[in-house]
Amino acid sequence: MTEFQAAKSSKKASKRLVFTVVNDLNYDQRMQRICGSLAEAGYEVTLIGRTMANSKPLKERSFHQKRMKVWFSRGKLFYLEYNFRLLWHFLWNRYDVFGACDLDTVMPHFLASRLKRKTMVYDAHEYFPELPEVVHRPFTRWVWKTVEKLVVPRTKYAYTINQSYADFFKKEYGTDFEIVRNAAVLRKKEATSFNASQEYDPQVFEETYILYQGAVNVGRGVEEMIQAMPFIEGCKLYVCGKGDVFEDCKNLVEQLNLKDKVRFFGFVPPEFLRQFTRHAKIGFTFFTNDGMSYYYSLANRFFDYFHGGVPQLCVDFPEYRRINEQFEVAVLLEDLEAQTIAKAANRLLQDSELYQKLQDNCLAAREEINWQEEEKKLVRFYERVTNP
Repeated sequence: MTEFQAAKSSKKASKRLVFTVVNDLNYDQRMQRICGSLAEAGYEVTLIGRTMANSKPLKERSFHQKRMKVWFSRGKLFYLEYNFRLLWHFLWNRYDVFGACDLDTVMPHFLASRLKRKTMVYDAHEYFPELPEVVHRPFTRWVWKTVEKLVVPRTKYAYTINQSYADFFKKEYGTDFEIVRNAAVLRKKEATSFNASQEYDPQVFEETYILYQGAVNVGRGVEEMIQAMPFIEGCKLYVCGKGDVFEDCKNLVEQLNLKDKVRFFGFVPPEFLRQFTRHAKIGFTFFTNDGMSYYYSLANRFFDYFHGGVPQLCVDFPEYRRINEQFEVAVLLEDLEAQTIAKAANRLLQDSELYQKLQDNCLAAREEINWQEEEKKLVRFYERVTNP
């Protein structure tokens, strides 16, 4: 019996874990993986998100899911309301471990764990005070930094997604962070076709396209890729996701007269998103160097692309370089100028030998870097949390 199987076979049904996010639970693949793995390991897991205007019914999963309705959908009032509702829920429900996912929901977990004398876990998959939407707003940044200074030094159990973040938190607060990467699930046999008649026209996947998947937020490079599209030959751009610059990107496409080259699909359920990924010619993982959070990032889509056997264009930041030196799965770019992006994209589209090399490396990388390996670290971590 392996260590992971032994962990799953032990009796932990009485241990109740709760996790919280601010987004729509149907599209959060990262938390679906984490909660699914912990539920499979024997814990009773609850994941809480919020009800959004376009939320679809929740899909049945191996863990409990709860959505909270809020009056305010964004800004300071949203965070105040949502965090208060979470705290109220925690006070009236029994949980053994409070799992705060990033800084924006950490205070209810911190307060409830103290009041109820339970354990809190901090899961940091970004450095929140250094996000582009925060770093240039002094008061907002001060608020989140104050919360971080209050909570992180007093947190015994914490994990994050890469070595750069772990090193920073250790240096800044003296807190040790385990590393559990957001790697994709290794799927040995992926379906060659699927019935998309109710969702997407199958002809969509017959095009040659560059794919972006993820939040369409400031600093994610979507606008830069759109600006490069006039110079990229024989290829379209598909954007799967929404965010705070989604409408700006659509307006940019109109301005550049690129309606025939760029398509927006909005939020795509994970089961369909994998098909978008697998049929893509190229993926891209771009971030602007606008705050430490992006500079030291390690995005989910970076893993999703090479798990789909898709070579990608990627910003030359430390964590991506670290993996690319081990498995060359991407062409790294020093800047995000339109001509730089276009030159690299055209090279991948035209150089069949380079493309095949990267594709072969993608298939090799996914055998070593995958969720099946990362979840072993996750389960060992929660073994220590629940059996100190």
